[in-house]
Amino acid sequence: MSGYITFWSKDYVKSLEKSGDKGPFSVVYGSRHTKMPSISSLKTGDIVYPVAILQGTLCAMARLEVDKIEPAFDYLMRETGQRHSALIPEGILMLESTKCGDFAVFSGGCGYIDKCDIPDNIHTVIREDELKPLPHKFHQEPITCCAKTAASGKGSEIYPRPIAKEMLPDLLFGKTKSSQKPLRFNENGVPQSVSLSGFIRKMSDGTFEIFERLFRE
Repeated sequence: MSGYITFWSKDYVKSLEKSGDKGPFSVVYGSRHTKMPSISSLKTGDIVYPVAILQGTLCAMARLEVDKIEPAFDYLMRETGQRHSALIPEGILMLESTKCGDFAVFSGGCGYIDKCDIPDNIHTVIREDELKPLPHKFHQEPITCCAKTAASGKGSEIYPRPIAKEMLPDLLFGKTKSSQKPLRFNENGVPQSVSLSGFIRKMSDGTFEIFERLFRE
């Protein structure tokens, strides 16, 4: 079991609050975008903590114990009833009716059905206009497009849990013990978002314990 952090911007936290989403936190997505970085390093049993910088304070927003890792497309179709721009697995064709005809989207391409080359390996055709949305929480929709992987499980409520300022220098992150580094801070001692965002970051054992204590209190 390892601990990881992923970064939520202030704007995303505001969107969560506006939607009334207080959890329980149930899924984290990975993609090729820095706003929603790859989660390829995650394994079942790992713990993920979304963090945010709110009013100059680093906060752990939630805790998720990963039970399942699967294509984001599969999770979204099952849990929300729609794909929400997730990457489409090979063999699946999505069709959407437009004024100009049926528009097809598939792994590696898209176009009007009568004008594009459809792959030979298509085994499932799904009409997007026939999909019925399922009740779900705001955080279950990917932050940005091209979600590739979903790590889901049992999570906590979503709300800020401040980390004491004097403990921030002790937080270390890195894939291996020899590569672990502390956060970067500005002149006011506030963690810089650049040292938190862009990647899902593995914690040191000591950092993992600090975060775990926040959720025992």
